[in-house]
Amino acid sequence: MKLETTTADFSDEQKRYLEGFMSGLQVGRVGRLAGSAAAPVGKGDPEPIGPDAAGFKAQDRIIASGKKLADQEKFKREEHPFDAYSRLKEQALTNAPPTPADNFRWRYYGLFYVAPNQTSYMCRLRIPNGILKHWQFAGVADLAERFGGGYSHITTRANIQIREIPPKHSVGLLEGIQDIGLCSRGSGADNIRNVTGTPTAGIDPQELIDTREYAREWHYHILNDRSLTGLPRKFNVAFDGAGKIAVLEDTNDIAFAAVEVKDGFGVDAGVWFRLGIGGITGHRDFAKDTGIIVKPEDATKVADAIVRVFVDTGDRTNRLKARLKYVLDSMGVEKFLIAVEDKLGRKLVRAPAGAIAVRPKFDRMAHIGIHAQKQPELNWIGVVLPVGKLTCDQMRGLAKIAQDLGDGDIRLTVWQNLLISGVRNENVALATAAIEKLGLAVQASQIRAGLIACTGNAGCKFAASDTKRHAAEIGDWCETRVAVETPLNIHLTGCHHSCAQHTSATLVCSPQRCRREAMTTRSRVITFMPGAASARTPISGRKSIATSRQRTRQRPWSGC
Repeated sequence: MKLETTTADFSDEQKRYLEGFMSGLQVGRVGRLAGSAAAPVGKGDPEPIGPDAAGFKAQDRIIASGKKLADQEKFKREEHPFDAYSRLKEQALTNAPPTPADNFRWRYYGLFYVAPNQTSYMCRLRIPNGILKHWQFAGVADLAERFGGGYSHITTRANIQIREIPPKHSVGLLEGIQDIGLCSRGSGADNIRNVTGTPTAGIDPQELIDTREYAREWHYHILNDRSLTGLPRKFNVAFDGAGKIAVLEDTNDIAFAAVEVKDGFGVDAGVWFRLGIGGITGHRDFAKDTGIIVKPEDATKVADAIVRVFVDTGDRTNRLKARLKYVLDSMGVEKFLIAVEDKLGRKLVRAPAGAIAVRPKFDRMAHIGIHAQKQPELNWIGVVLPVGKLTCDQMRGLAKIAQDLGDGDIRLTVWQNLLISGVRNENVALATAAIEKLGLAVQASQIRAGLIACTGNAGCKFAASDTKRHAAEIGDWCETRVAVETPLNIHLTGCHHSCAQHTSATLVCSPQRCRREAMTTRSRVITFMPGAASARTPISGRKSIATSRQRTRQRPWSGC
């Protein structure tokens, strides 16, 4: 019988199968070579393919140069975290803590094992633009109560963290989060973190653009492209629509800030995003103004190209120098942008400073209290949270208020609090009373409204003090003794990582461990005034904390 040959191409399903098969072979190959830089890259080895190829190639270049990969890079090279879920389930069955390698890998699922401070996990979610539905918020409360410590923290990335999760409950929590239409995938380790946006998006009377669409598009672009998980280090992206509540976008690796471009400058007039790159909290730098403007509908494409250049060029040998800022310091901004244009396949649009209209000013107190929306007869209510902490009963109570008296949305802010939107004028008093019945408030002093604290040593091994407790004590003490009539941001950051966004503060309290005689240690607090400019100051006009520090004072830390 004569066999006939066919010229038909592989089907899409066959291509996906072959790509997955070859990717699996590649993971096995690099796993065997991952012990150290002493294992050379064989000249005859096939070129890495599949979604992890760019990361493998970047690692291969480092190994070929004779340098050693950082331990975390070796962990990823030995086994991609998303390929190890079955082992996480096995550990949950026996309530076993993770190995150091798996402690890193499980962060890809949003799980952080925080021993020795707590012999349990912390779980961080993903909430694009910081907005979720009332039933999701109540669902998170139920999960925190069932699997965690019975409370949650609202973070400085407009996100939620659940703490005190025993290993046996890790998988139940992850799957429960997905059951309510949320996820935690990629919220830790070397991934693009939670996407922040203007919390009043779509309801703000002064906004230039509603950021929800663009934050959501970027969020799902990340989740559905595994090649964007091969980063050298974590990566932050923010969208600021020029609303009343600052997003602090210039503390992010990519800052998209809505601007109005005037006519007569050679580019289309209208609303664009101004592009800033290289912002990083804790490393004393804000995002650099590139002079580039981006059409909102192109934001995801431009962000994708930036991330891919970072995948290729980021430092994979030294975790302390692995963020985008250090690539820019090494390459220079212009050379980096040329590489971005090569990835994008076209030139980026540049606009002179004179083409950009003055942005609306933010309202320092707009995240607290009652504020009129652009929709007639509707308001948002900013709820004061004690340094971001909520009990499960409070969460369910707020969800019920949002459902019955608002539009059903819960809007988280980077100021560690939340908004209930869509409250009709006639329901404001009722909603306020209901919030107060939960033990919360809608009004705060200038001191309390700007009081921010990281987790502290109650749940983080890096922190040198119990920052949340100390922040509450500072608020209690100062409110009864000091009358402040102008906005004041007091940020307590427990370590150099600056999860409390100290570069955006007026006054910073940063405890540090110091060695005493008899080989004992205690903490002292270093208080300083960064002189941080307004969050609406143009990025190019912001000063680094390293050059704008005005006053430093050190004293032993003993409460307030």
